[in-house]
Amino acid sequence: MADLSSFPITTRWPATNPDIIQLYSLPTPNGVKISIALEELGLPYEPHRIAFDANEQKSPEFLSLNPNGRIPAIIDPNGPGGKPIGLFESGAILVYLAEKTGKLIPTDAAGRYETLCWVMFQMGGVGPMLGQFGHFFKFAAERVANNSYPVERYRDESKRLLGVLETRLKGRQWLMGDEYTIADIATYPWVEGARRFYGGAEVLDYEGFPNVMAWVDRGLARPAAQKGMEIPRKP
Repeated sequence: MADLSSFPITTRWPATNPDIIQLYSLPTPNGVKISIALEELGLPYEPHRIAFDANEQKSPEFLSLNPNGRIPAIIDPNGPGGKPIGLFESGAILVYLAEKTGKLIPTDAAGRYETLCWVMFQMGGVGPMLGQFGHFFKFAAERVANNSYPVERYRDESKRLLGVLETRLKGRQWLMGDEYTIADIATYPWVEGARRFYGGAEVLDYEGFPNVMAWVDRGLARPAAQKGMEIPRKP
């Protein structure tokens, strides 16, 4: 049985089965990237719900695994060299899981690097911009009621990024063509999140991006996504 005692987070969220991947997350657009990937890869894992309403992501135990205080994070008891490893940042975790299994990423170098470009496009663009749009549009609407600039700024930049995806997906099933990869898993939960969690589909003119929306629907139709989108489940 793996010894995870060197990870303080396990004192607050004990592992029932320390021999499988421990996932610390919440079903947010960033969090579900990892649960979807784990489901796609068929890797056994144990989810632990990090409650934002209790500010658990800022607890000393969670910060011991991710100093940035953000979900998701994982512990893999079978890391490089057979030793446990803790990881944070959803993009880094996706790359790790893909390379660990040899799946969800092209095997040729050129395809691998192109996939990573689109993962970074999500990490640096789609996620932050849609997240800021959602914050001002939904959660801080009263604070900016007399100042339309924040919503307009992030709305317009989000639509620009959706346009990039729209062009990329013309004639393609997935971002890398016929191959479903971590680039798709990184990105479509955010587009869906802006629709589902923020209620921003109309403001962001989702109907004007048919390639994007068809791609999101294809992703969400996958059994792994249908399950992963709800993990960790509410107690």
